[in-house]
Amino acid sequence: GFADPVYAEAFVTVHDYDILLDILVINRTPNTLANLTVELSTMGDMKIVERPQSHTIGPLDQINIRASIKVSSTETGHIFGTIVYEDASTQEKGYINMNDIHMDIMDYIRPATCTDEVFRSMWAEFEWENKVAITTSITDLIEFLDHIVSSTNMKSLTPFDRDENGSFLAANLYAKSVFGEDALVNVSVEKKDDNDGKLAGYIRIRSKTQGIALSLGDRITSVQRGLPPKQ
Repeated sequence: GFADPVYAEAFVTVHDYDILLDILVINRTPNTLANLTVELSTMGDMKIVERPQSHTIGPLDQINIRASIKVSSTETGHIFGTIVYEDASTQEKGYINMNDIHMDIMDYIRPATCTDEVFRSMWAEFEWENKVAITTSITDLIEFLDHIVSSTNMKSLTPFDRDENGSFLAANLYAKSVFGEDALVNVSVEKKDDNDGKLAGYIRIRSKTQGIALSLGDRITSVQRGLPPKQ
């Protein structure tokens, strides 16, 4: 932050398998800072390919530091950073912990299509399942399904009549990651008259890898409660 001796901000570029960090570092002190390094670590299926070099920054000066990270599977990840430096005049070492960078699974999910037979075959085969209970302020079945589809970058494989006013809706959703991983979702939702017209049911996610099942479940849990405010 601005109150720290060293201020840093990162510009993050995601390009499929690669995450590029362009980190602006500003020395806010009247002293030269030697051996300044941005030490990075990751959580999730990410590997730091190019670690930032050490630099010496003059008083009130600034530099840009670059780092490269490789992603090998679809899951929500975090990048943590610490700035380490040495004050050239006092020889004191300083450490500043930075806010972590959250990598969103939506950067890697793309809508896709497949036949019902292939969907059922994968559904039976995939071992990882995540079950999310529906809790939402949305009261229309179609509107809820559209919201889930658009919020998860998935494609609905189930045809249905949008003008039909039923009390139950079941749909299969499908997507593929940029790494070729399959993501399957089944939405089973009903409008209950004895529940003040609120929607109830479950959204089940299946995938070959635990990362997609958990991350997609977290995404659905965070977006399902209601529609975003209109701009």
